[in-house]
Amino acid sequence: MSADLILALSREFPTDRLYTDPVDCYAYAYDNSRNYHAPIAVIFPLTILEVQSAIKLCNRYQVPVVPRGRGTGTAGGSVPEQGGVALSLERMNNILSIDPDNRMAIVEPGVLNQELQDAIKGVGFFWPPDPSSAAYCSIGGNLATCAAGPHAVKYGVARDHVLGLKAVTGNGDIIRTGCYTSKGVVGYDLTRLLVGSEGTLAVICEATLKLTPLPKYTGGLTAEFADTKSCAHAIAAIMAQPYTPSALEFLDNGALNLIRGRHKNLLPENARAYLMIEVDGAQQEIIEATTAILQACQVEGLIEAKVAVDTKALWAARKALSPLLKDIAPKKINEDIAVPVSHLPELLTGLEKLAAQYQIANVNFGHAGNGNIHVNLLVNPDNADEMIRAYQCLDEVFSLVLSLQGTLSGEHGVGMAKRPFIAREIDETTMNLMKALKLTFDPKNILNPGKLFPV
Repeated sequence: MSADLILALSREFPTDRLYTDPVDCYAYAYDNSRNYHAPIAVIFPLTILEVQSAIKLCNRYQVPVVPRGRGTGTAGGSVPEQGGVALSLERMNNILSIDPDNRMAIVEPGVLNQELQDAIKGVGFFWPPDPSSAAYCSIGGNLATCAAGPHAVKYGVARDHVLGLKAVTGNGDIIRTGCYTSKGVVGYDLTRLLVGSEGTLAVICEATLKLTPLPKYTGGLTAEFADTKSCAHAIAAIMAQPYTPSALEFLDNGALNLIRGRHKNLLPENARAYLMIEVDGAQQEIIEATTAILQACQVEGLIEAKVAVDTKALWAARKALSPLLKDIAPKKINEDIAVPVSHLPELLTGLEKLAAQYQIANVNFGHAGNGNIHVNLLVNPDNADEMIRAYQCLDEVFSLVLSLQGTLSGEHGVGMAKRPFIAREIDETTMNLMKALKLTFDPKNILNPGKLFPV
């Protein structure tokens, strides 16, 4: 059957847009989760009609088709774990229109996040989702996982900045969701349903995005703390006052030590927890917000809170943190849990206790203003005992998060990595409704099968 499908695909796609050699296909067998499963073929469509043709052929032969952007995801969402066809959207990379008057842009899914930012900056706008992989990740991938980033604390996540989509369902039907206005309540909100669905319902082929005016001014602050608990209390105090920071990033002592090791004199030696804070808006608003936030930082355990003259080097170091984790151990178990901001003290102190209990190296950092912390358990995969302890620790981390009214994923998605734990967060009745929705969009279950739901 696979041979028949490949023959049928070869009639629809030229050789430079259809890979079947295992060597060529290997680059599409994994994402940043480091899970590997080889597809039988890779297709590079250029139009929505070609996406439709590919899906209809895979339907006919009942072969899985797994859409993917640039493979920067960390949860295994684009890994073709059941084989089948990898549908790479990287060559659908046109910015179709930029409309400053209506604050909108229409793009294909293969456009890189940074490419879009560069294109709209000249007309005074930005698109708020800004993951650290912005230079490499695609808009389609951002929408599939409902990506966010540091500025989500003020501006929201990908779902908040898309007005409409063109997509192809698992049945091979082309659908259009949303509208070209900022208001629209005709029919069900399928746009928000598709964003974050990880390619399990439909393949996004075009997106109408809502743009945001660039702020006139930005300002930066930093705050150093003697311990994690006092830092967490400051975060809650910052988010309780009237001025919302445009970014509020947390670094624990492990993260600080990694940066100190690579960037001498960039960070104070005595801080064990650190906040990077950004404010934006009109000049008077920045002055008022800075004053209010500095006041909110005045908690027991504060070492110093101050206005930052230049934070470019610090932000660059923050964005480079993930690769530095290999300095501690060859493998990271990376989770992006989120809890209500008021529960951050319990979360962060709980993480420290669990890491000590299971003797696992642990580095935590992330988007504190949303309560979205990137938990990194750092291990040697060749040490069987350590791996057992690490997964026991992870199990308790998830239990801790849910006990604090949190969620298992703030922005990375479920994919393969979090799938075994989803039933803890979503009850059976709700899960069954989601599965029924999946089959409505994808009756033969060929679109990214097996993802999201517990096996």
